Amino acid sequence: MTIRVNIVDDQAMVRAGFAALLSAQTDIDVVGEAPDGRAGVEVARSTHPDVVLMDVRMPEMDGLAAARAILRPPPGVVHVPKVLMLTTFDVDDYVYEALRAGASGFLLKDAPPADLIAAVRVVAAGEALLAPSVTRRLIADFAAQRPAPRKDPSLRLKGLTPRETEVLELIARGLSNQEIAEHLVVAEQTVKTHIGRVLAKLDLRDRAQAVIFAYESGLVRPGTA
Repeated sequence: MTIRVNIVDDQAMVRAGFAALLSAQTDIDVVGEAPDGRAGVEVARSTHPDVVLMDVRMPEMDGLAAARAILRPPPGVVHVPKVLMLTTFDVDDYVYEALRAGASGFLLKDAPPADLIAAVRVVAAGEALLAPSVTRRLIADFAAQRPAPRKDPSLRLKGLTPRETEVLELIARGLSNQEIAEHLVVAEQTVKTHIGRVLAKLDLRDRAQAVIFAYESGLVRPGTA
């Protein structure tokens, strides 16, 4: 199955470079490009990509607003692609908000080409792209600076079993499925089953939102991960 990709970035050279790299892959097809967030939303609605590579800072509409528009479409819009934010370390705040909005993760714009290709495949497969050493710190820092949402997320934790709660905590601490399996001395498939149940019970889209939820609910506190 071919992965359909949109590239949204205000730098033409960046779009061209990413497009050339991704189009050279037999399983990836670049079906749309846009120079700003507003155009990016329109292109996503018309081309129905599987993944949108979204720059953070752009004219007309920034990547955060565009990600929200794509991931929370108006009634009648059925297709909702995955969004992968393109960023640098100095826009962490935007990335945090994008993850809360439902983006599947982020990739540094100066990442090696192989990382970009792998990221597109990971996100298209329904996984969240989390670099634990960066994303965990990012989420912890900004969760600490923001008041809890009006609806206390800690109440939703009560619907989890003790093992599911433990798995959620380990996800938030940056452990991979394999590492969680080793920690709990269970099969990796069992971990995947637990994660699936956690996401379903908490009505979370993916692993990225699970990490954010764990911090905002107080299950994991900044500085302890």
